Amino acid sequence: MEGQMRQGRKLHWLQQANEILAKTLTVQLYLLAISFKLFDSKVIGARFFNFGGIAYDDETTPLDTEGHGTHTASTAAGVSVEGASIYGIAEGTARGGVPSARIASYKVCWGGGCQDVDLLAAFDAAIADGVDVISVSIGGPLRNFTQDSIAIGSFHAAKKGILTVCAAGNEGPAEGTIENVAPWILTVAASTIDRKLETSVKLGNGENISGVAVNTFALNKSFYPLINGVLARNENVSGDYVGNFSACESDTLSESKVKGKIVYCQGGSGVSVIPLLGGTGTIMSDDTLDDAFPTIGPGTFVSYDDGQKIDKYINTTKSPLAIIYKTRGVNMTAPSVAPFSSRGPQEISPNILKPDIAAPGVDILAAFTKFTTMTRMDGDDRVVKYNVLSGTSMATPHAAGAAAFVKTFHPRWSPAAIKSALMTTSTPMKIKPLECELASGSGQIDPVKALHPGLIYDIDTISYISLLCRLGYTSKDIALLTGNNKYNCSKIPQAKGADGINYPSIYFQVKIRESAFSAVYYRTVTNVGVGKSAYKAQVESPKDLSIEVNPNVLTFERPYEKKSFTVTLEGKLPQNETYMSGSLVWSDSKHNSVRSPVLAVRTLSAPSSAMSIPAAIVTPPARKLECVESFGDTHDKNPCGSLICIKRFPS
Repeated sequence: MEGQMRQGRKLHWLQQANEILAKTLTVQLYLLAISFKLFDSKVIGARFFNFGGIAYDDETTPLDTEGHGTHTASTAAGVSVEGASIYGIAEGTARGGVPSARIASYKVCWGGGCQDVDLLAAFDAAIADGVDVISVSIGGPLRNFTQDSIAIGSFHAAKKGILTVCAAGNEGPAEGTIENVAPWILTVAASTIDRKLETSVKLGNGENISGVAVNTFALNKSFYPLINGVLARNENVSGDYVGNFSACESDTLSESKVKGKIVYCQGGSGVSVIPLLGGTGTIMSDDTLDDAFPTIGPGTFVSYDDGQKIDKYINTTKSPLAIIYKTRGVNMTAPSVAPFSSRGPQEISPNILKPDIAAPGVDILAAFTKFTTMTRMDGDDRVVKYNVLSGTSMATPHAAGAAAFVKTFHPRWSPAAIKSALMTTSTPMKIKPLECELASGSGQIDPVKALHPGLIYDIDTISYISLLCRLGYTSKDIALLTGNNKYNCSKIPQAKGADGINYPSIYFQVKIRESAFSAVYYRTVTNVGVGKSAYKAQVESPKDLSIEVNPNVLTFERPYEKKSFTVTLEGKLPQNETYMSGSLVWSDSKHNSVRSPVLAVRTLSAPSSAMSIPAAIVTPPARKLECVESFGDTHDKNPCGSLICIKRFPS
């Protein structure tokens, strides 16, 4: 099921909806609620929104008919289940981030995509329902905040004390592909886990080749005949375009040549073609083996180089043979940022680092719907309770569950405080990405450490408004975002420093043709520890970057006391380099280390005029929204996704 989500026709509705925006959000996306009340069931509500009128008649149900919502919801708040697996693969105890949570789902996306009107209506409903955390596994091209329904809805949620957690997108590893960049959103990158789903191939000559897939099938014989797409081609095919035989594209192969054999295909087309032709199995080659793709029949994906070896074996052997083994879990070093996870920088708020944080999003086993098959493809009859999916969609509910976990212990903390706690207690990536924090944000999430962050960087509504004024948004623009006219940029305190906000990370974009740079950042931290404490600044930086903190010692006499300081960056970024990465850590020499990444990056290009703030807001063009689920090596953007809201349960 491939496609893109569309949004559009928003502005006229916004002008009405902004007056009442205190309501909802979701799609074949879902919203979780942790409630103070006791309920008999895990899912306490399910609604759908089709004000945009793009859903087909048979779609208008809150039921999850494609699996994405069930998967993300159970990741955020599923109960603990021992022995969960997919046909014995990835077996273990499956558990959501906050098992005591109750889930409310709000479906907003359909086969034809997502509409702004439905997204905003869902945010409205979620806010009115009193949720505590909203998880949105939806993404799309960047737009100004006044034209971005997710930015608008999440801003209203933040005003009501609700943190919105969003997917960073699946367009990596290209830079400048990051999505959902509003500073009041927690933007989540996808990272790997320490289990790889290996699906190996053995050739008749005894050579073993490692592959990656979710292959639930165990073949009975020792070996099967092996053929490639070229040798299995259908000689009767003719016309202007006959397809790619090597790739095993549809209608290019002979059923009689394929039946009973394992077929090697260049690329992933064979995953659905070969089983329908009666083939025993499929070996596919691909340059990117980021995650495990579920196959319809026995199958695996191997690297391009290994595919060349297989092809050579077929072409030089009289009777080539092969066997594809059932998938097994093997240990691997982790975490690293998934190659598909979208990277910064971005020009909407250029001196704010996005993504904010990384969380597990590769080969995640979680619950699945019974209303579709394991692969959602023709010819597949397997209906499963659990499935393995990958994407920043899968990372997002991990972070949403962590946010709900923190809020359970700190119910009065603001969304920015919870976000700060998660960011400053995160762990630097074990395998550092080439793009540094443009890929990982502050680092890998650590929910337990986030319960006791020591210090937090808090941000209130006025601070966000001040930043918007600094970015060039007019009072009229801000009224579209906030839903009222009470904010006047001429009367709002001016944002200070290079980024203009009290953000937990420190980030600077060096202009394209410049090398030397200097920037000052103003920060205020709140002591959320117990009793008196003293923190000393510790900095790490490369030789060409100076990080100066003033004062470099902060002394607190009581809880919730605030202290301010400045961070001054001075450096020179050589023309042949793109990144300079360092860190600032406030340490009390006992148990608290409050870490902020410090990153200087050369901009990719001059700021686009499309990113500038319009003098007058006009109705934007239809927006293509993409469900940020990665389903296999192709990372199909499916019209699906989940908006999840979490509401606290009494501890």
